Amino acid sequence: MDRLLRFLVAKVILLALASSFVSCFDPSPLQDFCVAVDDLNGVFVNGKFCKDPKYVKAEDFFTSGLNIAGNTMNRVGSNVTNVNVDRIPGLNTLGVSLVRIDFAPGGQNPPHTHPRATEILVLVEGALLVGFVTSNQDNNRLFSKVLYPGDVFVFPIGMIHFQVNIGRTNAVAFAGLGSQNPGTITIADAVFGSTPLIMPEILAKAFQLDVNVVRFLEGRFSSKYNSHY
Repeated sequence: MDRLLRFLVAKVILLALASSFVSCFDPSPLQDFCVAVDDLNGVFVNGKFCKDPKYVKAEDFFTSGLNIAGNTMNRVGSNVTNVNVDRIPGLNTLGVSLVRIDFAPGGQNPPHTHPRATEILVLVEGALLVGFVTSNQDNNRLFSKVLYPGDVFVFPIGMIHFQVNIGRTNAVAFAGLGSQNPGTITIADAVFGSTPLIMPEILAKAFQLDVNVVRFLEGRFSSKYNSHY
């Protein structure tokens, strides 16, 4: 009986390890490329249909415009320009994407997570305070750093992280992400602006706030005024 129990425990551990390896990142492609196309007669791969390789062209792997600053006239003072599979169809199944982030003085890319990707950021202009918070199991430790042009910082997959322009001039950063479609969950928008709204009493207890404060916050975020994205 003890041998059988040990065997079952070992099997569960091996399955957990195996599943963690295969689910942490986008699957490896099984062909040279799989250019995304809106074709219901195609083959469903990684969330996007594949264009017939005979019709693939160079433009499927190309985009332009990252030299143009994004509009930072919004409630958080930043703008994220995404270059993912929706913008470059050729990224489909390749497990990588890119963003340009523009910051006005004092602007921030507020606390958020990417559920499907690690992020590596390089600062090109300005000065940023960046950081991420670890999981509950690691006691929610904050790792934070001030970046200057040429500095690079990594945000591990799934960790809540942020960037704030602490300089007096605009700041510009570029970041690579380990998924063709990393996804973004902005914490304040998700918690106070969900559809439908989370019951104010639940959030009041969770955040130790007066329920009227929660109702006020839900009123602000549910309208998505001056939306960041």
